[in-house]
Order: sequence, then C-alpha cells, then structure tokens
Amino acid sequence: MNNANAKNIEANNLKVIKDQLEHEALMNKKYNEYSGQCTDASIKTICSEASQIHKQNFQNLKSYLDSHQ
Repeated sequence: MNNANAKNIEANNLKVIKDQLEHEALMNKKYNEYSGQCTDASIKTICSEASQIHKQNFQNLKSYLDSHQ
C-alpha cells in the first residue's frame, strides 16, 4: 500500500470518528432531556445512565482523536 492510499484511509477513518462524535453528542443530549422529562424513577435512571454512557463514549473518542492529530 502506498502513502496516498494510507492517507485516504486515514481521511475516511477521520470522517467516521467525527460522525460518531456527533452521534454520541446527540444521544447524550437526547437521553439527558428524556431523563429530565421522566416521572417514573426507574426509566429516569435508565435514561440518565444512557446519557452518561454516551458522554463517556464522546470523551473517549475525542481523546483518541486529539492524540492522533
């Protein structure tokens, strides 16, 4: 594989990571909003936990991205 192909793959991977970052941010926001609207304590907890998972996923991806630039 030559360097041009390697850069194309890296660019494609970068796009996938950026898309996933946007997805994780959106899911964090949505689950946080759902948690605030829930009246059932168990569903509220599930939504809050899901929000935190997506927040952590976002932070992990961002750290990975930052370390490779």
